[in-house]
Amino acid sequence: MQTWSAFLTTQQASPYYQDIQTQVAAKRLAGEVVYPPPELELNALSQCPLDTVKVVILGQDPYHGPGQAHGLSFSVPPGIAIPPSLRNIYKELDNSLPDFNIPEHGCLSGWAQQGVLLLNTVLTVTESKAHSHAKLGWQTFTHAVIAEVARTQPHVVFMLWGSHAQKFTHDILNTDCQHHLILKAPHPSPLSAHRGFLGCQHFVMANEWLAKKGLAVIDWQV
Repeated sequence: MQTWSAFLTTQQASPYYQDIQTQVAAKRLAGEVVYPPPELELNALSQCPLDTVKVVILGQDPYHGPGQAHGLSFSVPPGIAIPPSLRNIYKELDNSLPDFNIPEHGCLSGWAQQGVLLLNTVLTVTESKAHSHAKLGWQTFTHAVIAEVARTQPHVVFMLWGSHAQKFTHDILNTDCQHHLILKAPHPSPLSAHRGFLGCQHFVMANEWLAKKGLAVIDWQV
């Protein structure tokens, strides 16, 4: 059984990781509201153990409104309004899967528990300030997470939506990754979804590929 334990022990002992934590703690001490709360910073890994990872959906940084961020990319806790990008994700699912019903909530924990790693490249953000923690060093950690998945897991679907996700993973997923499936499309944001995210069929293609590899498919209904 492969867990995140050894990986996290190594990363969290590294000077770069300790520096990130020092910077985030200083922001909180200075009175900044930082999302998500500390106990949910690594929620993507907590809900999706390493040896269960079959799909990776890469986001950018957490939602920066009150109550939105809970450590899973694109997801919000129950009771929080569904963000526009997630509405477009649901729209793509509704258009491509006959039995999909658009949920009235935006919580994607059900995906994580089936092996969908919902990872942002930056894991914290200051309230109302998108990309405010982009220079703290989180990318070193999340880069290592993706490399660990690509190295240790036999068959993984990487869904890369938008130029940020595609550039971020370029060096990892262009070396010896023939055993993985890499799917690229524009970001589901309302600004770009119409350029090719809607109609991309990624959720259908992911399940077809997983089935061919003898793996359980993802039930995308949440």
